[in-house]
Amino acid sequence: MNPAESALPTAEALRAALAGVLDGLPPKQAAQAVDRLIANYRGTTPTDAPVLRDRSDVAAYAAYRMPATFEAVRAALEALADATPGWAPGSHVDVGGGTGAAVWAADATWAEPRTTTVLDWAEPALALGRELAAASGAPALRAADWRQTRIDAALKLPENDLVTVSYVLKELTERDRTALVTEAARTGQAVVIVEPGTPDGYLRIIEARDQLIAAGYRIAAPCPHDGACPIERGTDWCHFAARVSRSSLHRQVKGGSLPYEDEKFSYVAAVRSDAHPAGVRVTRKPQIRKGQVLLDLCTRDDGLRRDTVTKRHGALYRAARDVAWGDTWPPHEG
Repeated sequence: MNPAESALPTAEALRAALAGVLDGLPPKQAAQAVDRLIANYRGTTPTDAPVLRDRSDVAAYAAYRMPATFEAVRAALEALADATPGWAPGSHVDVGGGTGAAVWAADATWAEPRTTTVLDWAEPALALGRELAAASGAPALRAADWRQTRIDAALKLPENDLVTVSYVLKELTERDRTALVTEAARTGQAVVIVEPGTPDGYLRIIEARDQLIAAGYRIAAPCPHDGACPIERGTDWCHFAARVSRSSLHRQVKGGSLPYEDEKFSYVAAVRSDAHPAGVRVTRKPQIRKGQVLLDLCTRDDGLRRDTVTKRHGALYRAARDVAWGDTWPPHEG
C-alpha cells in the first residue's frame, strides 16, 4: 500500500483494500454466492457450521456485507466512546469476527494502540481478513492475531478491555448465545453486541442486555438508563441506521443504482466502569415538516417521548433539523 492510500479515512481504506484483494472475482459467481448467503442468513434456524465455506463465499460476503457491518459497528463503538470519554481499549477481542469489520471499526474509533484478536471458525474468512488487514496500513490491524476457533458454549476468552460480537448471535443456538454473552461479561471491561435491526435481532439484544446488567455492567449506549426497555415487546423494536456508501464493486455484485444504502441494526454497549450515557437519544429518523421537526426519543426520566420542535425554538430548531437517528438530544446533552 502506498503512503497516499495509508492516509485514507478508514472507511475509504476498507473499500480500497476490498477492491484490491477481490480484483478478478467473476461478477456472476459473486452474485450467485451473495444470493445463497442472503438466503442462509435470513433463515430462521441457527447454524452449527460455518456459513462461509470457501474463498468465493468469503469474497462475495466481504464485497456485499463488510462495509455495512463496518458502519453499524462503528456507530455502536462511537456511542460507547462518547459515553466513556478518556477511555480507550488497550486490548480487543472480536468474537465471530470473520473478515474483520469490527476491528476496522475499532481502528476508526480509537487512535490509541491496542492488541487485537479475531476469533472465527471459518478459516477462509480469517485468511481474507488477514489480507485486508495487511493492506490497511494500520498498525493495530496489521498486527492482529486471527485465530480459527469454534464459537459455542465451550468458548473461553482471554481477559481484555473490549469484546465485540457483531452479527453472530443469530447463528448460534439459544444455549450457545447465552454462554457467549456470559463469557464476554466474565472477561471484558466493555462489551458491544450488534445484531440486525429486525424485531428478532432486537430481542436478542434485549436478552444480552439483561444478561450484562445481571452481571454487574452499566449500559453505556444506546439506552439512557439501566432499567427495563420501555418498548412493549411485540409492538415495536429499537434499532438504528447507518449510511453506507456503495462502491462500484458492491453495485456490481448485488445491483442497485443508488450510491448508498442504509444498514439497519440494533446494539448494546455496556461497561464495568462508570459510563455517561446520553440522557435522551433519538430513536427514529426525525420527521422534518414545514416549520417543525418531530423527534421520537428515549429518555432517562420519561421513557419514550415525542417532542415537536418548531421555528420559535430558534437554535434548538436549527439543531433539530440537523440531528440524526441515533444521536444524543439536544446535541450537547450527555
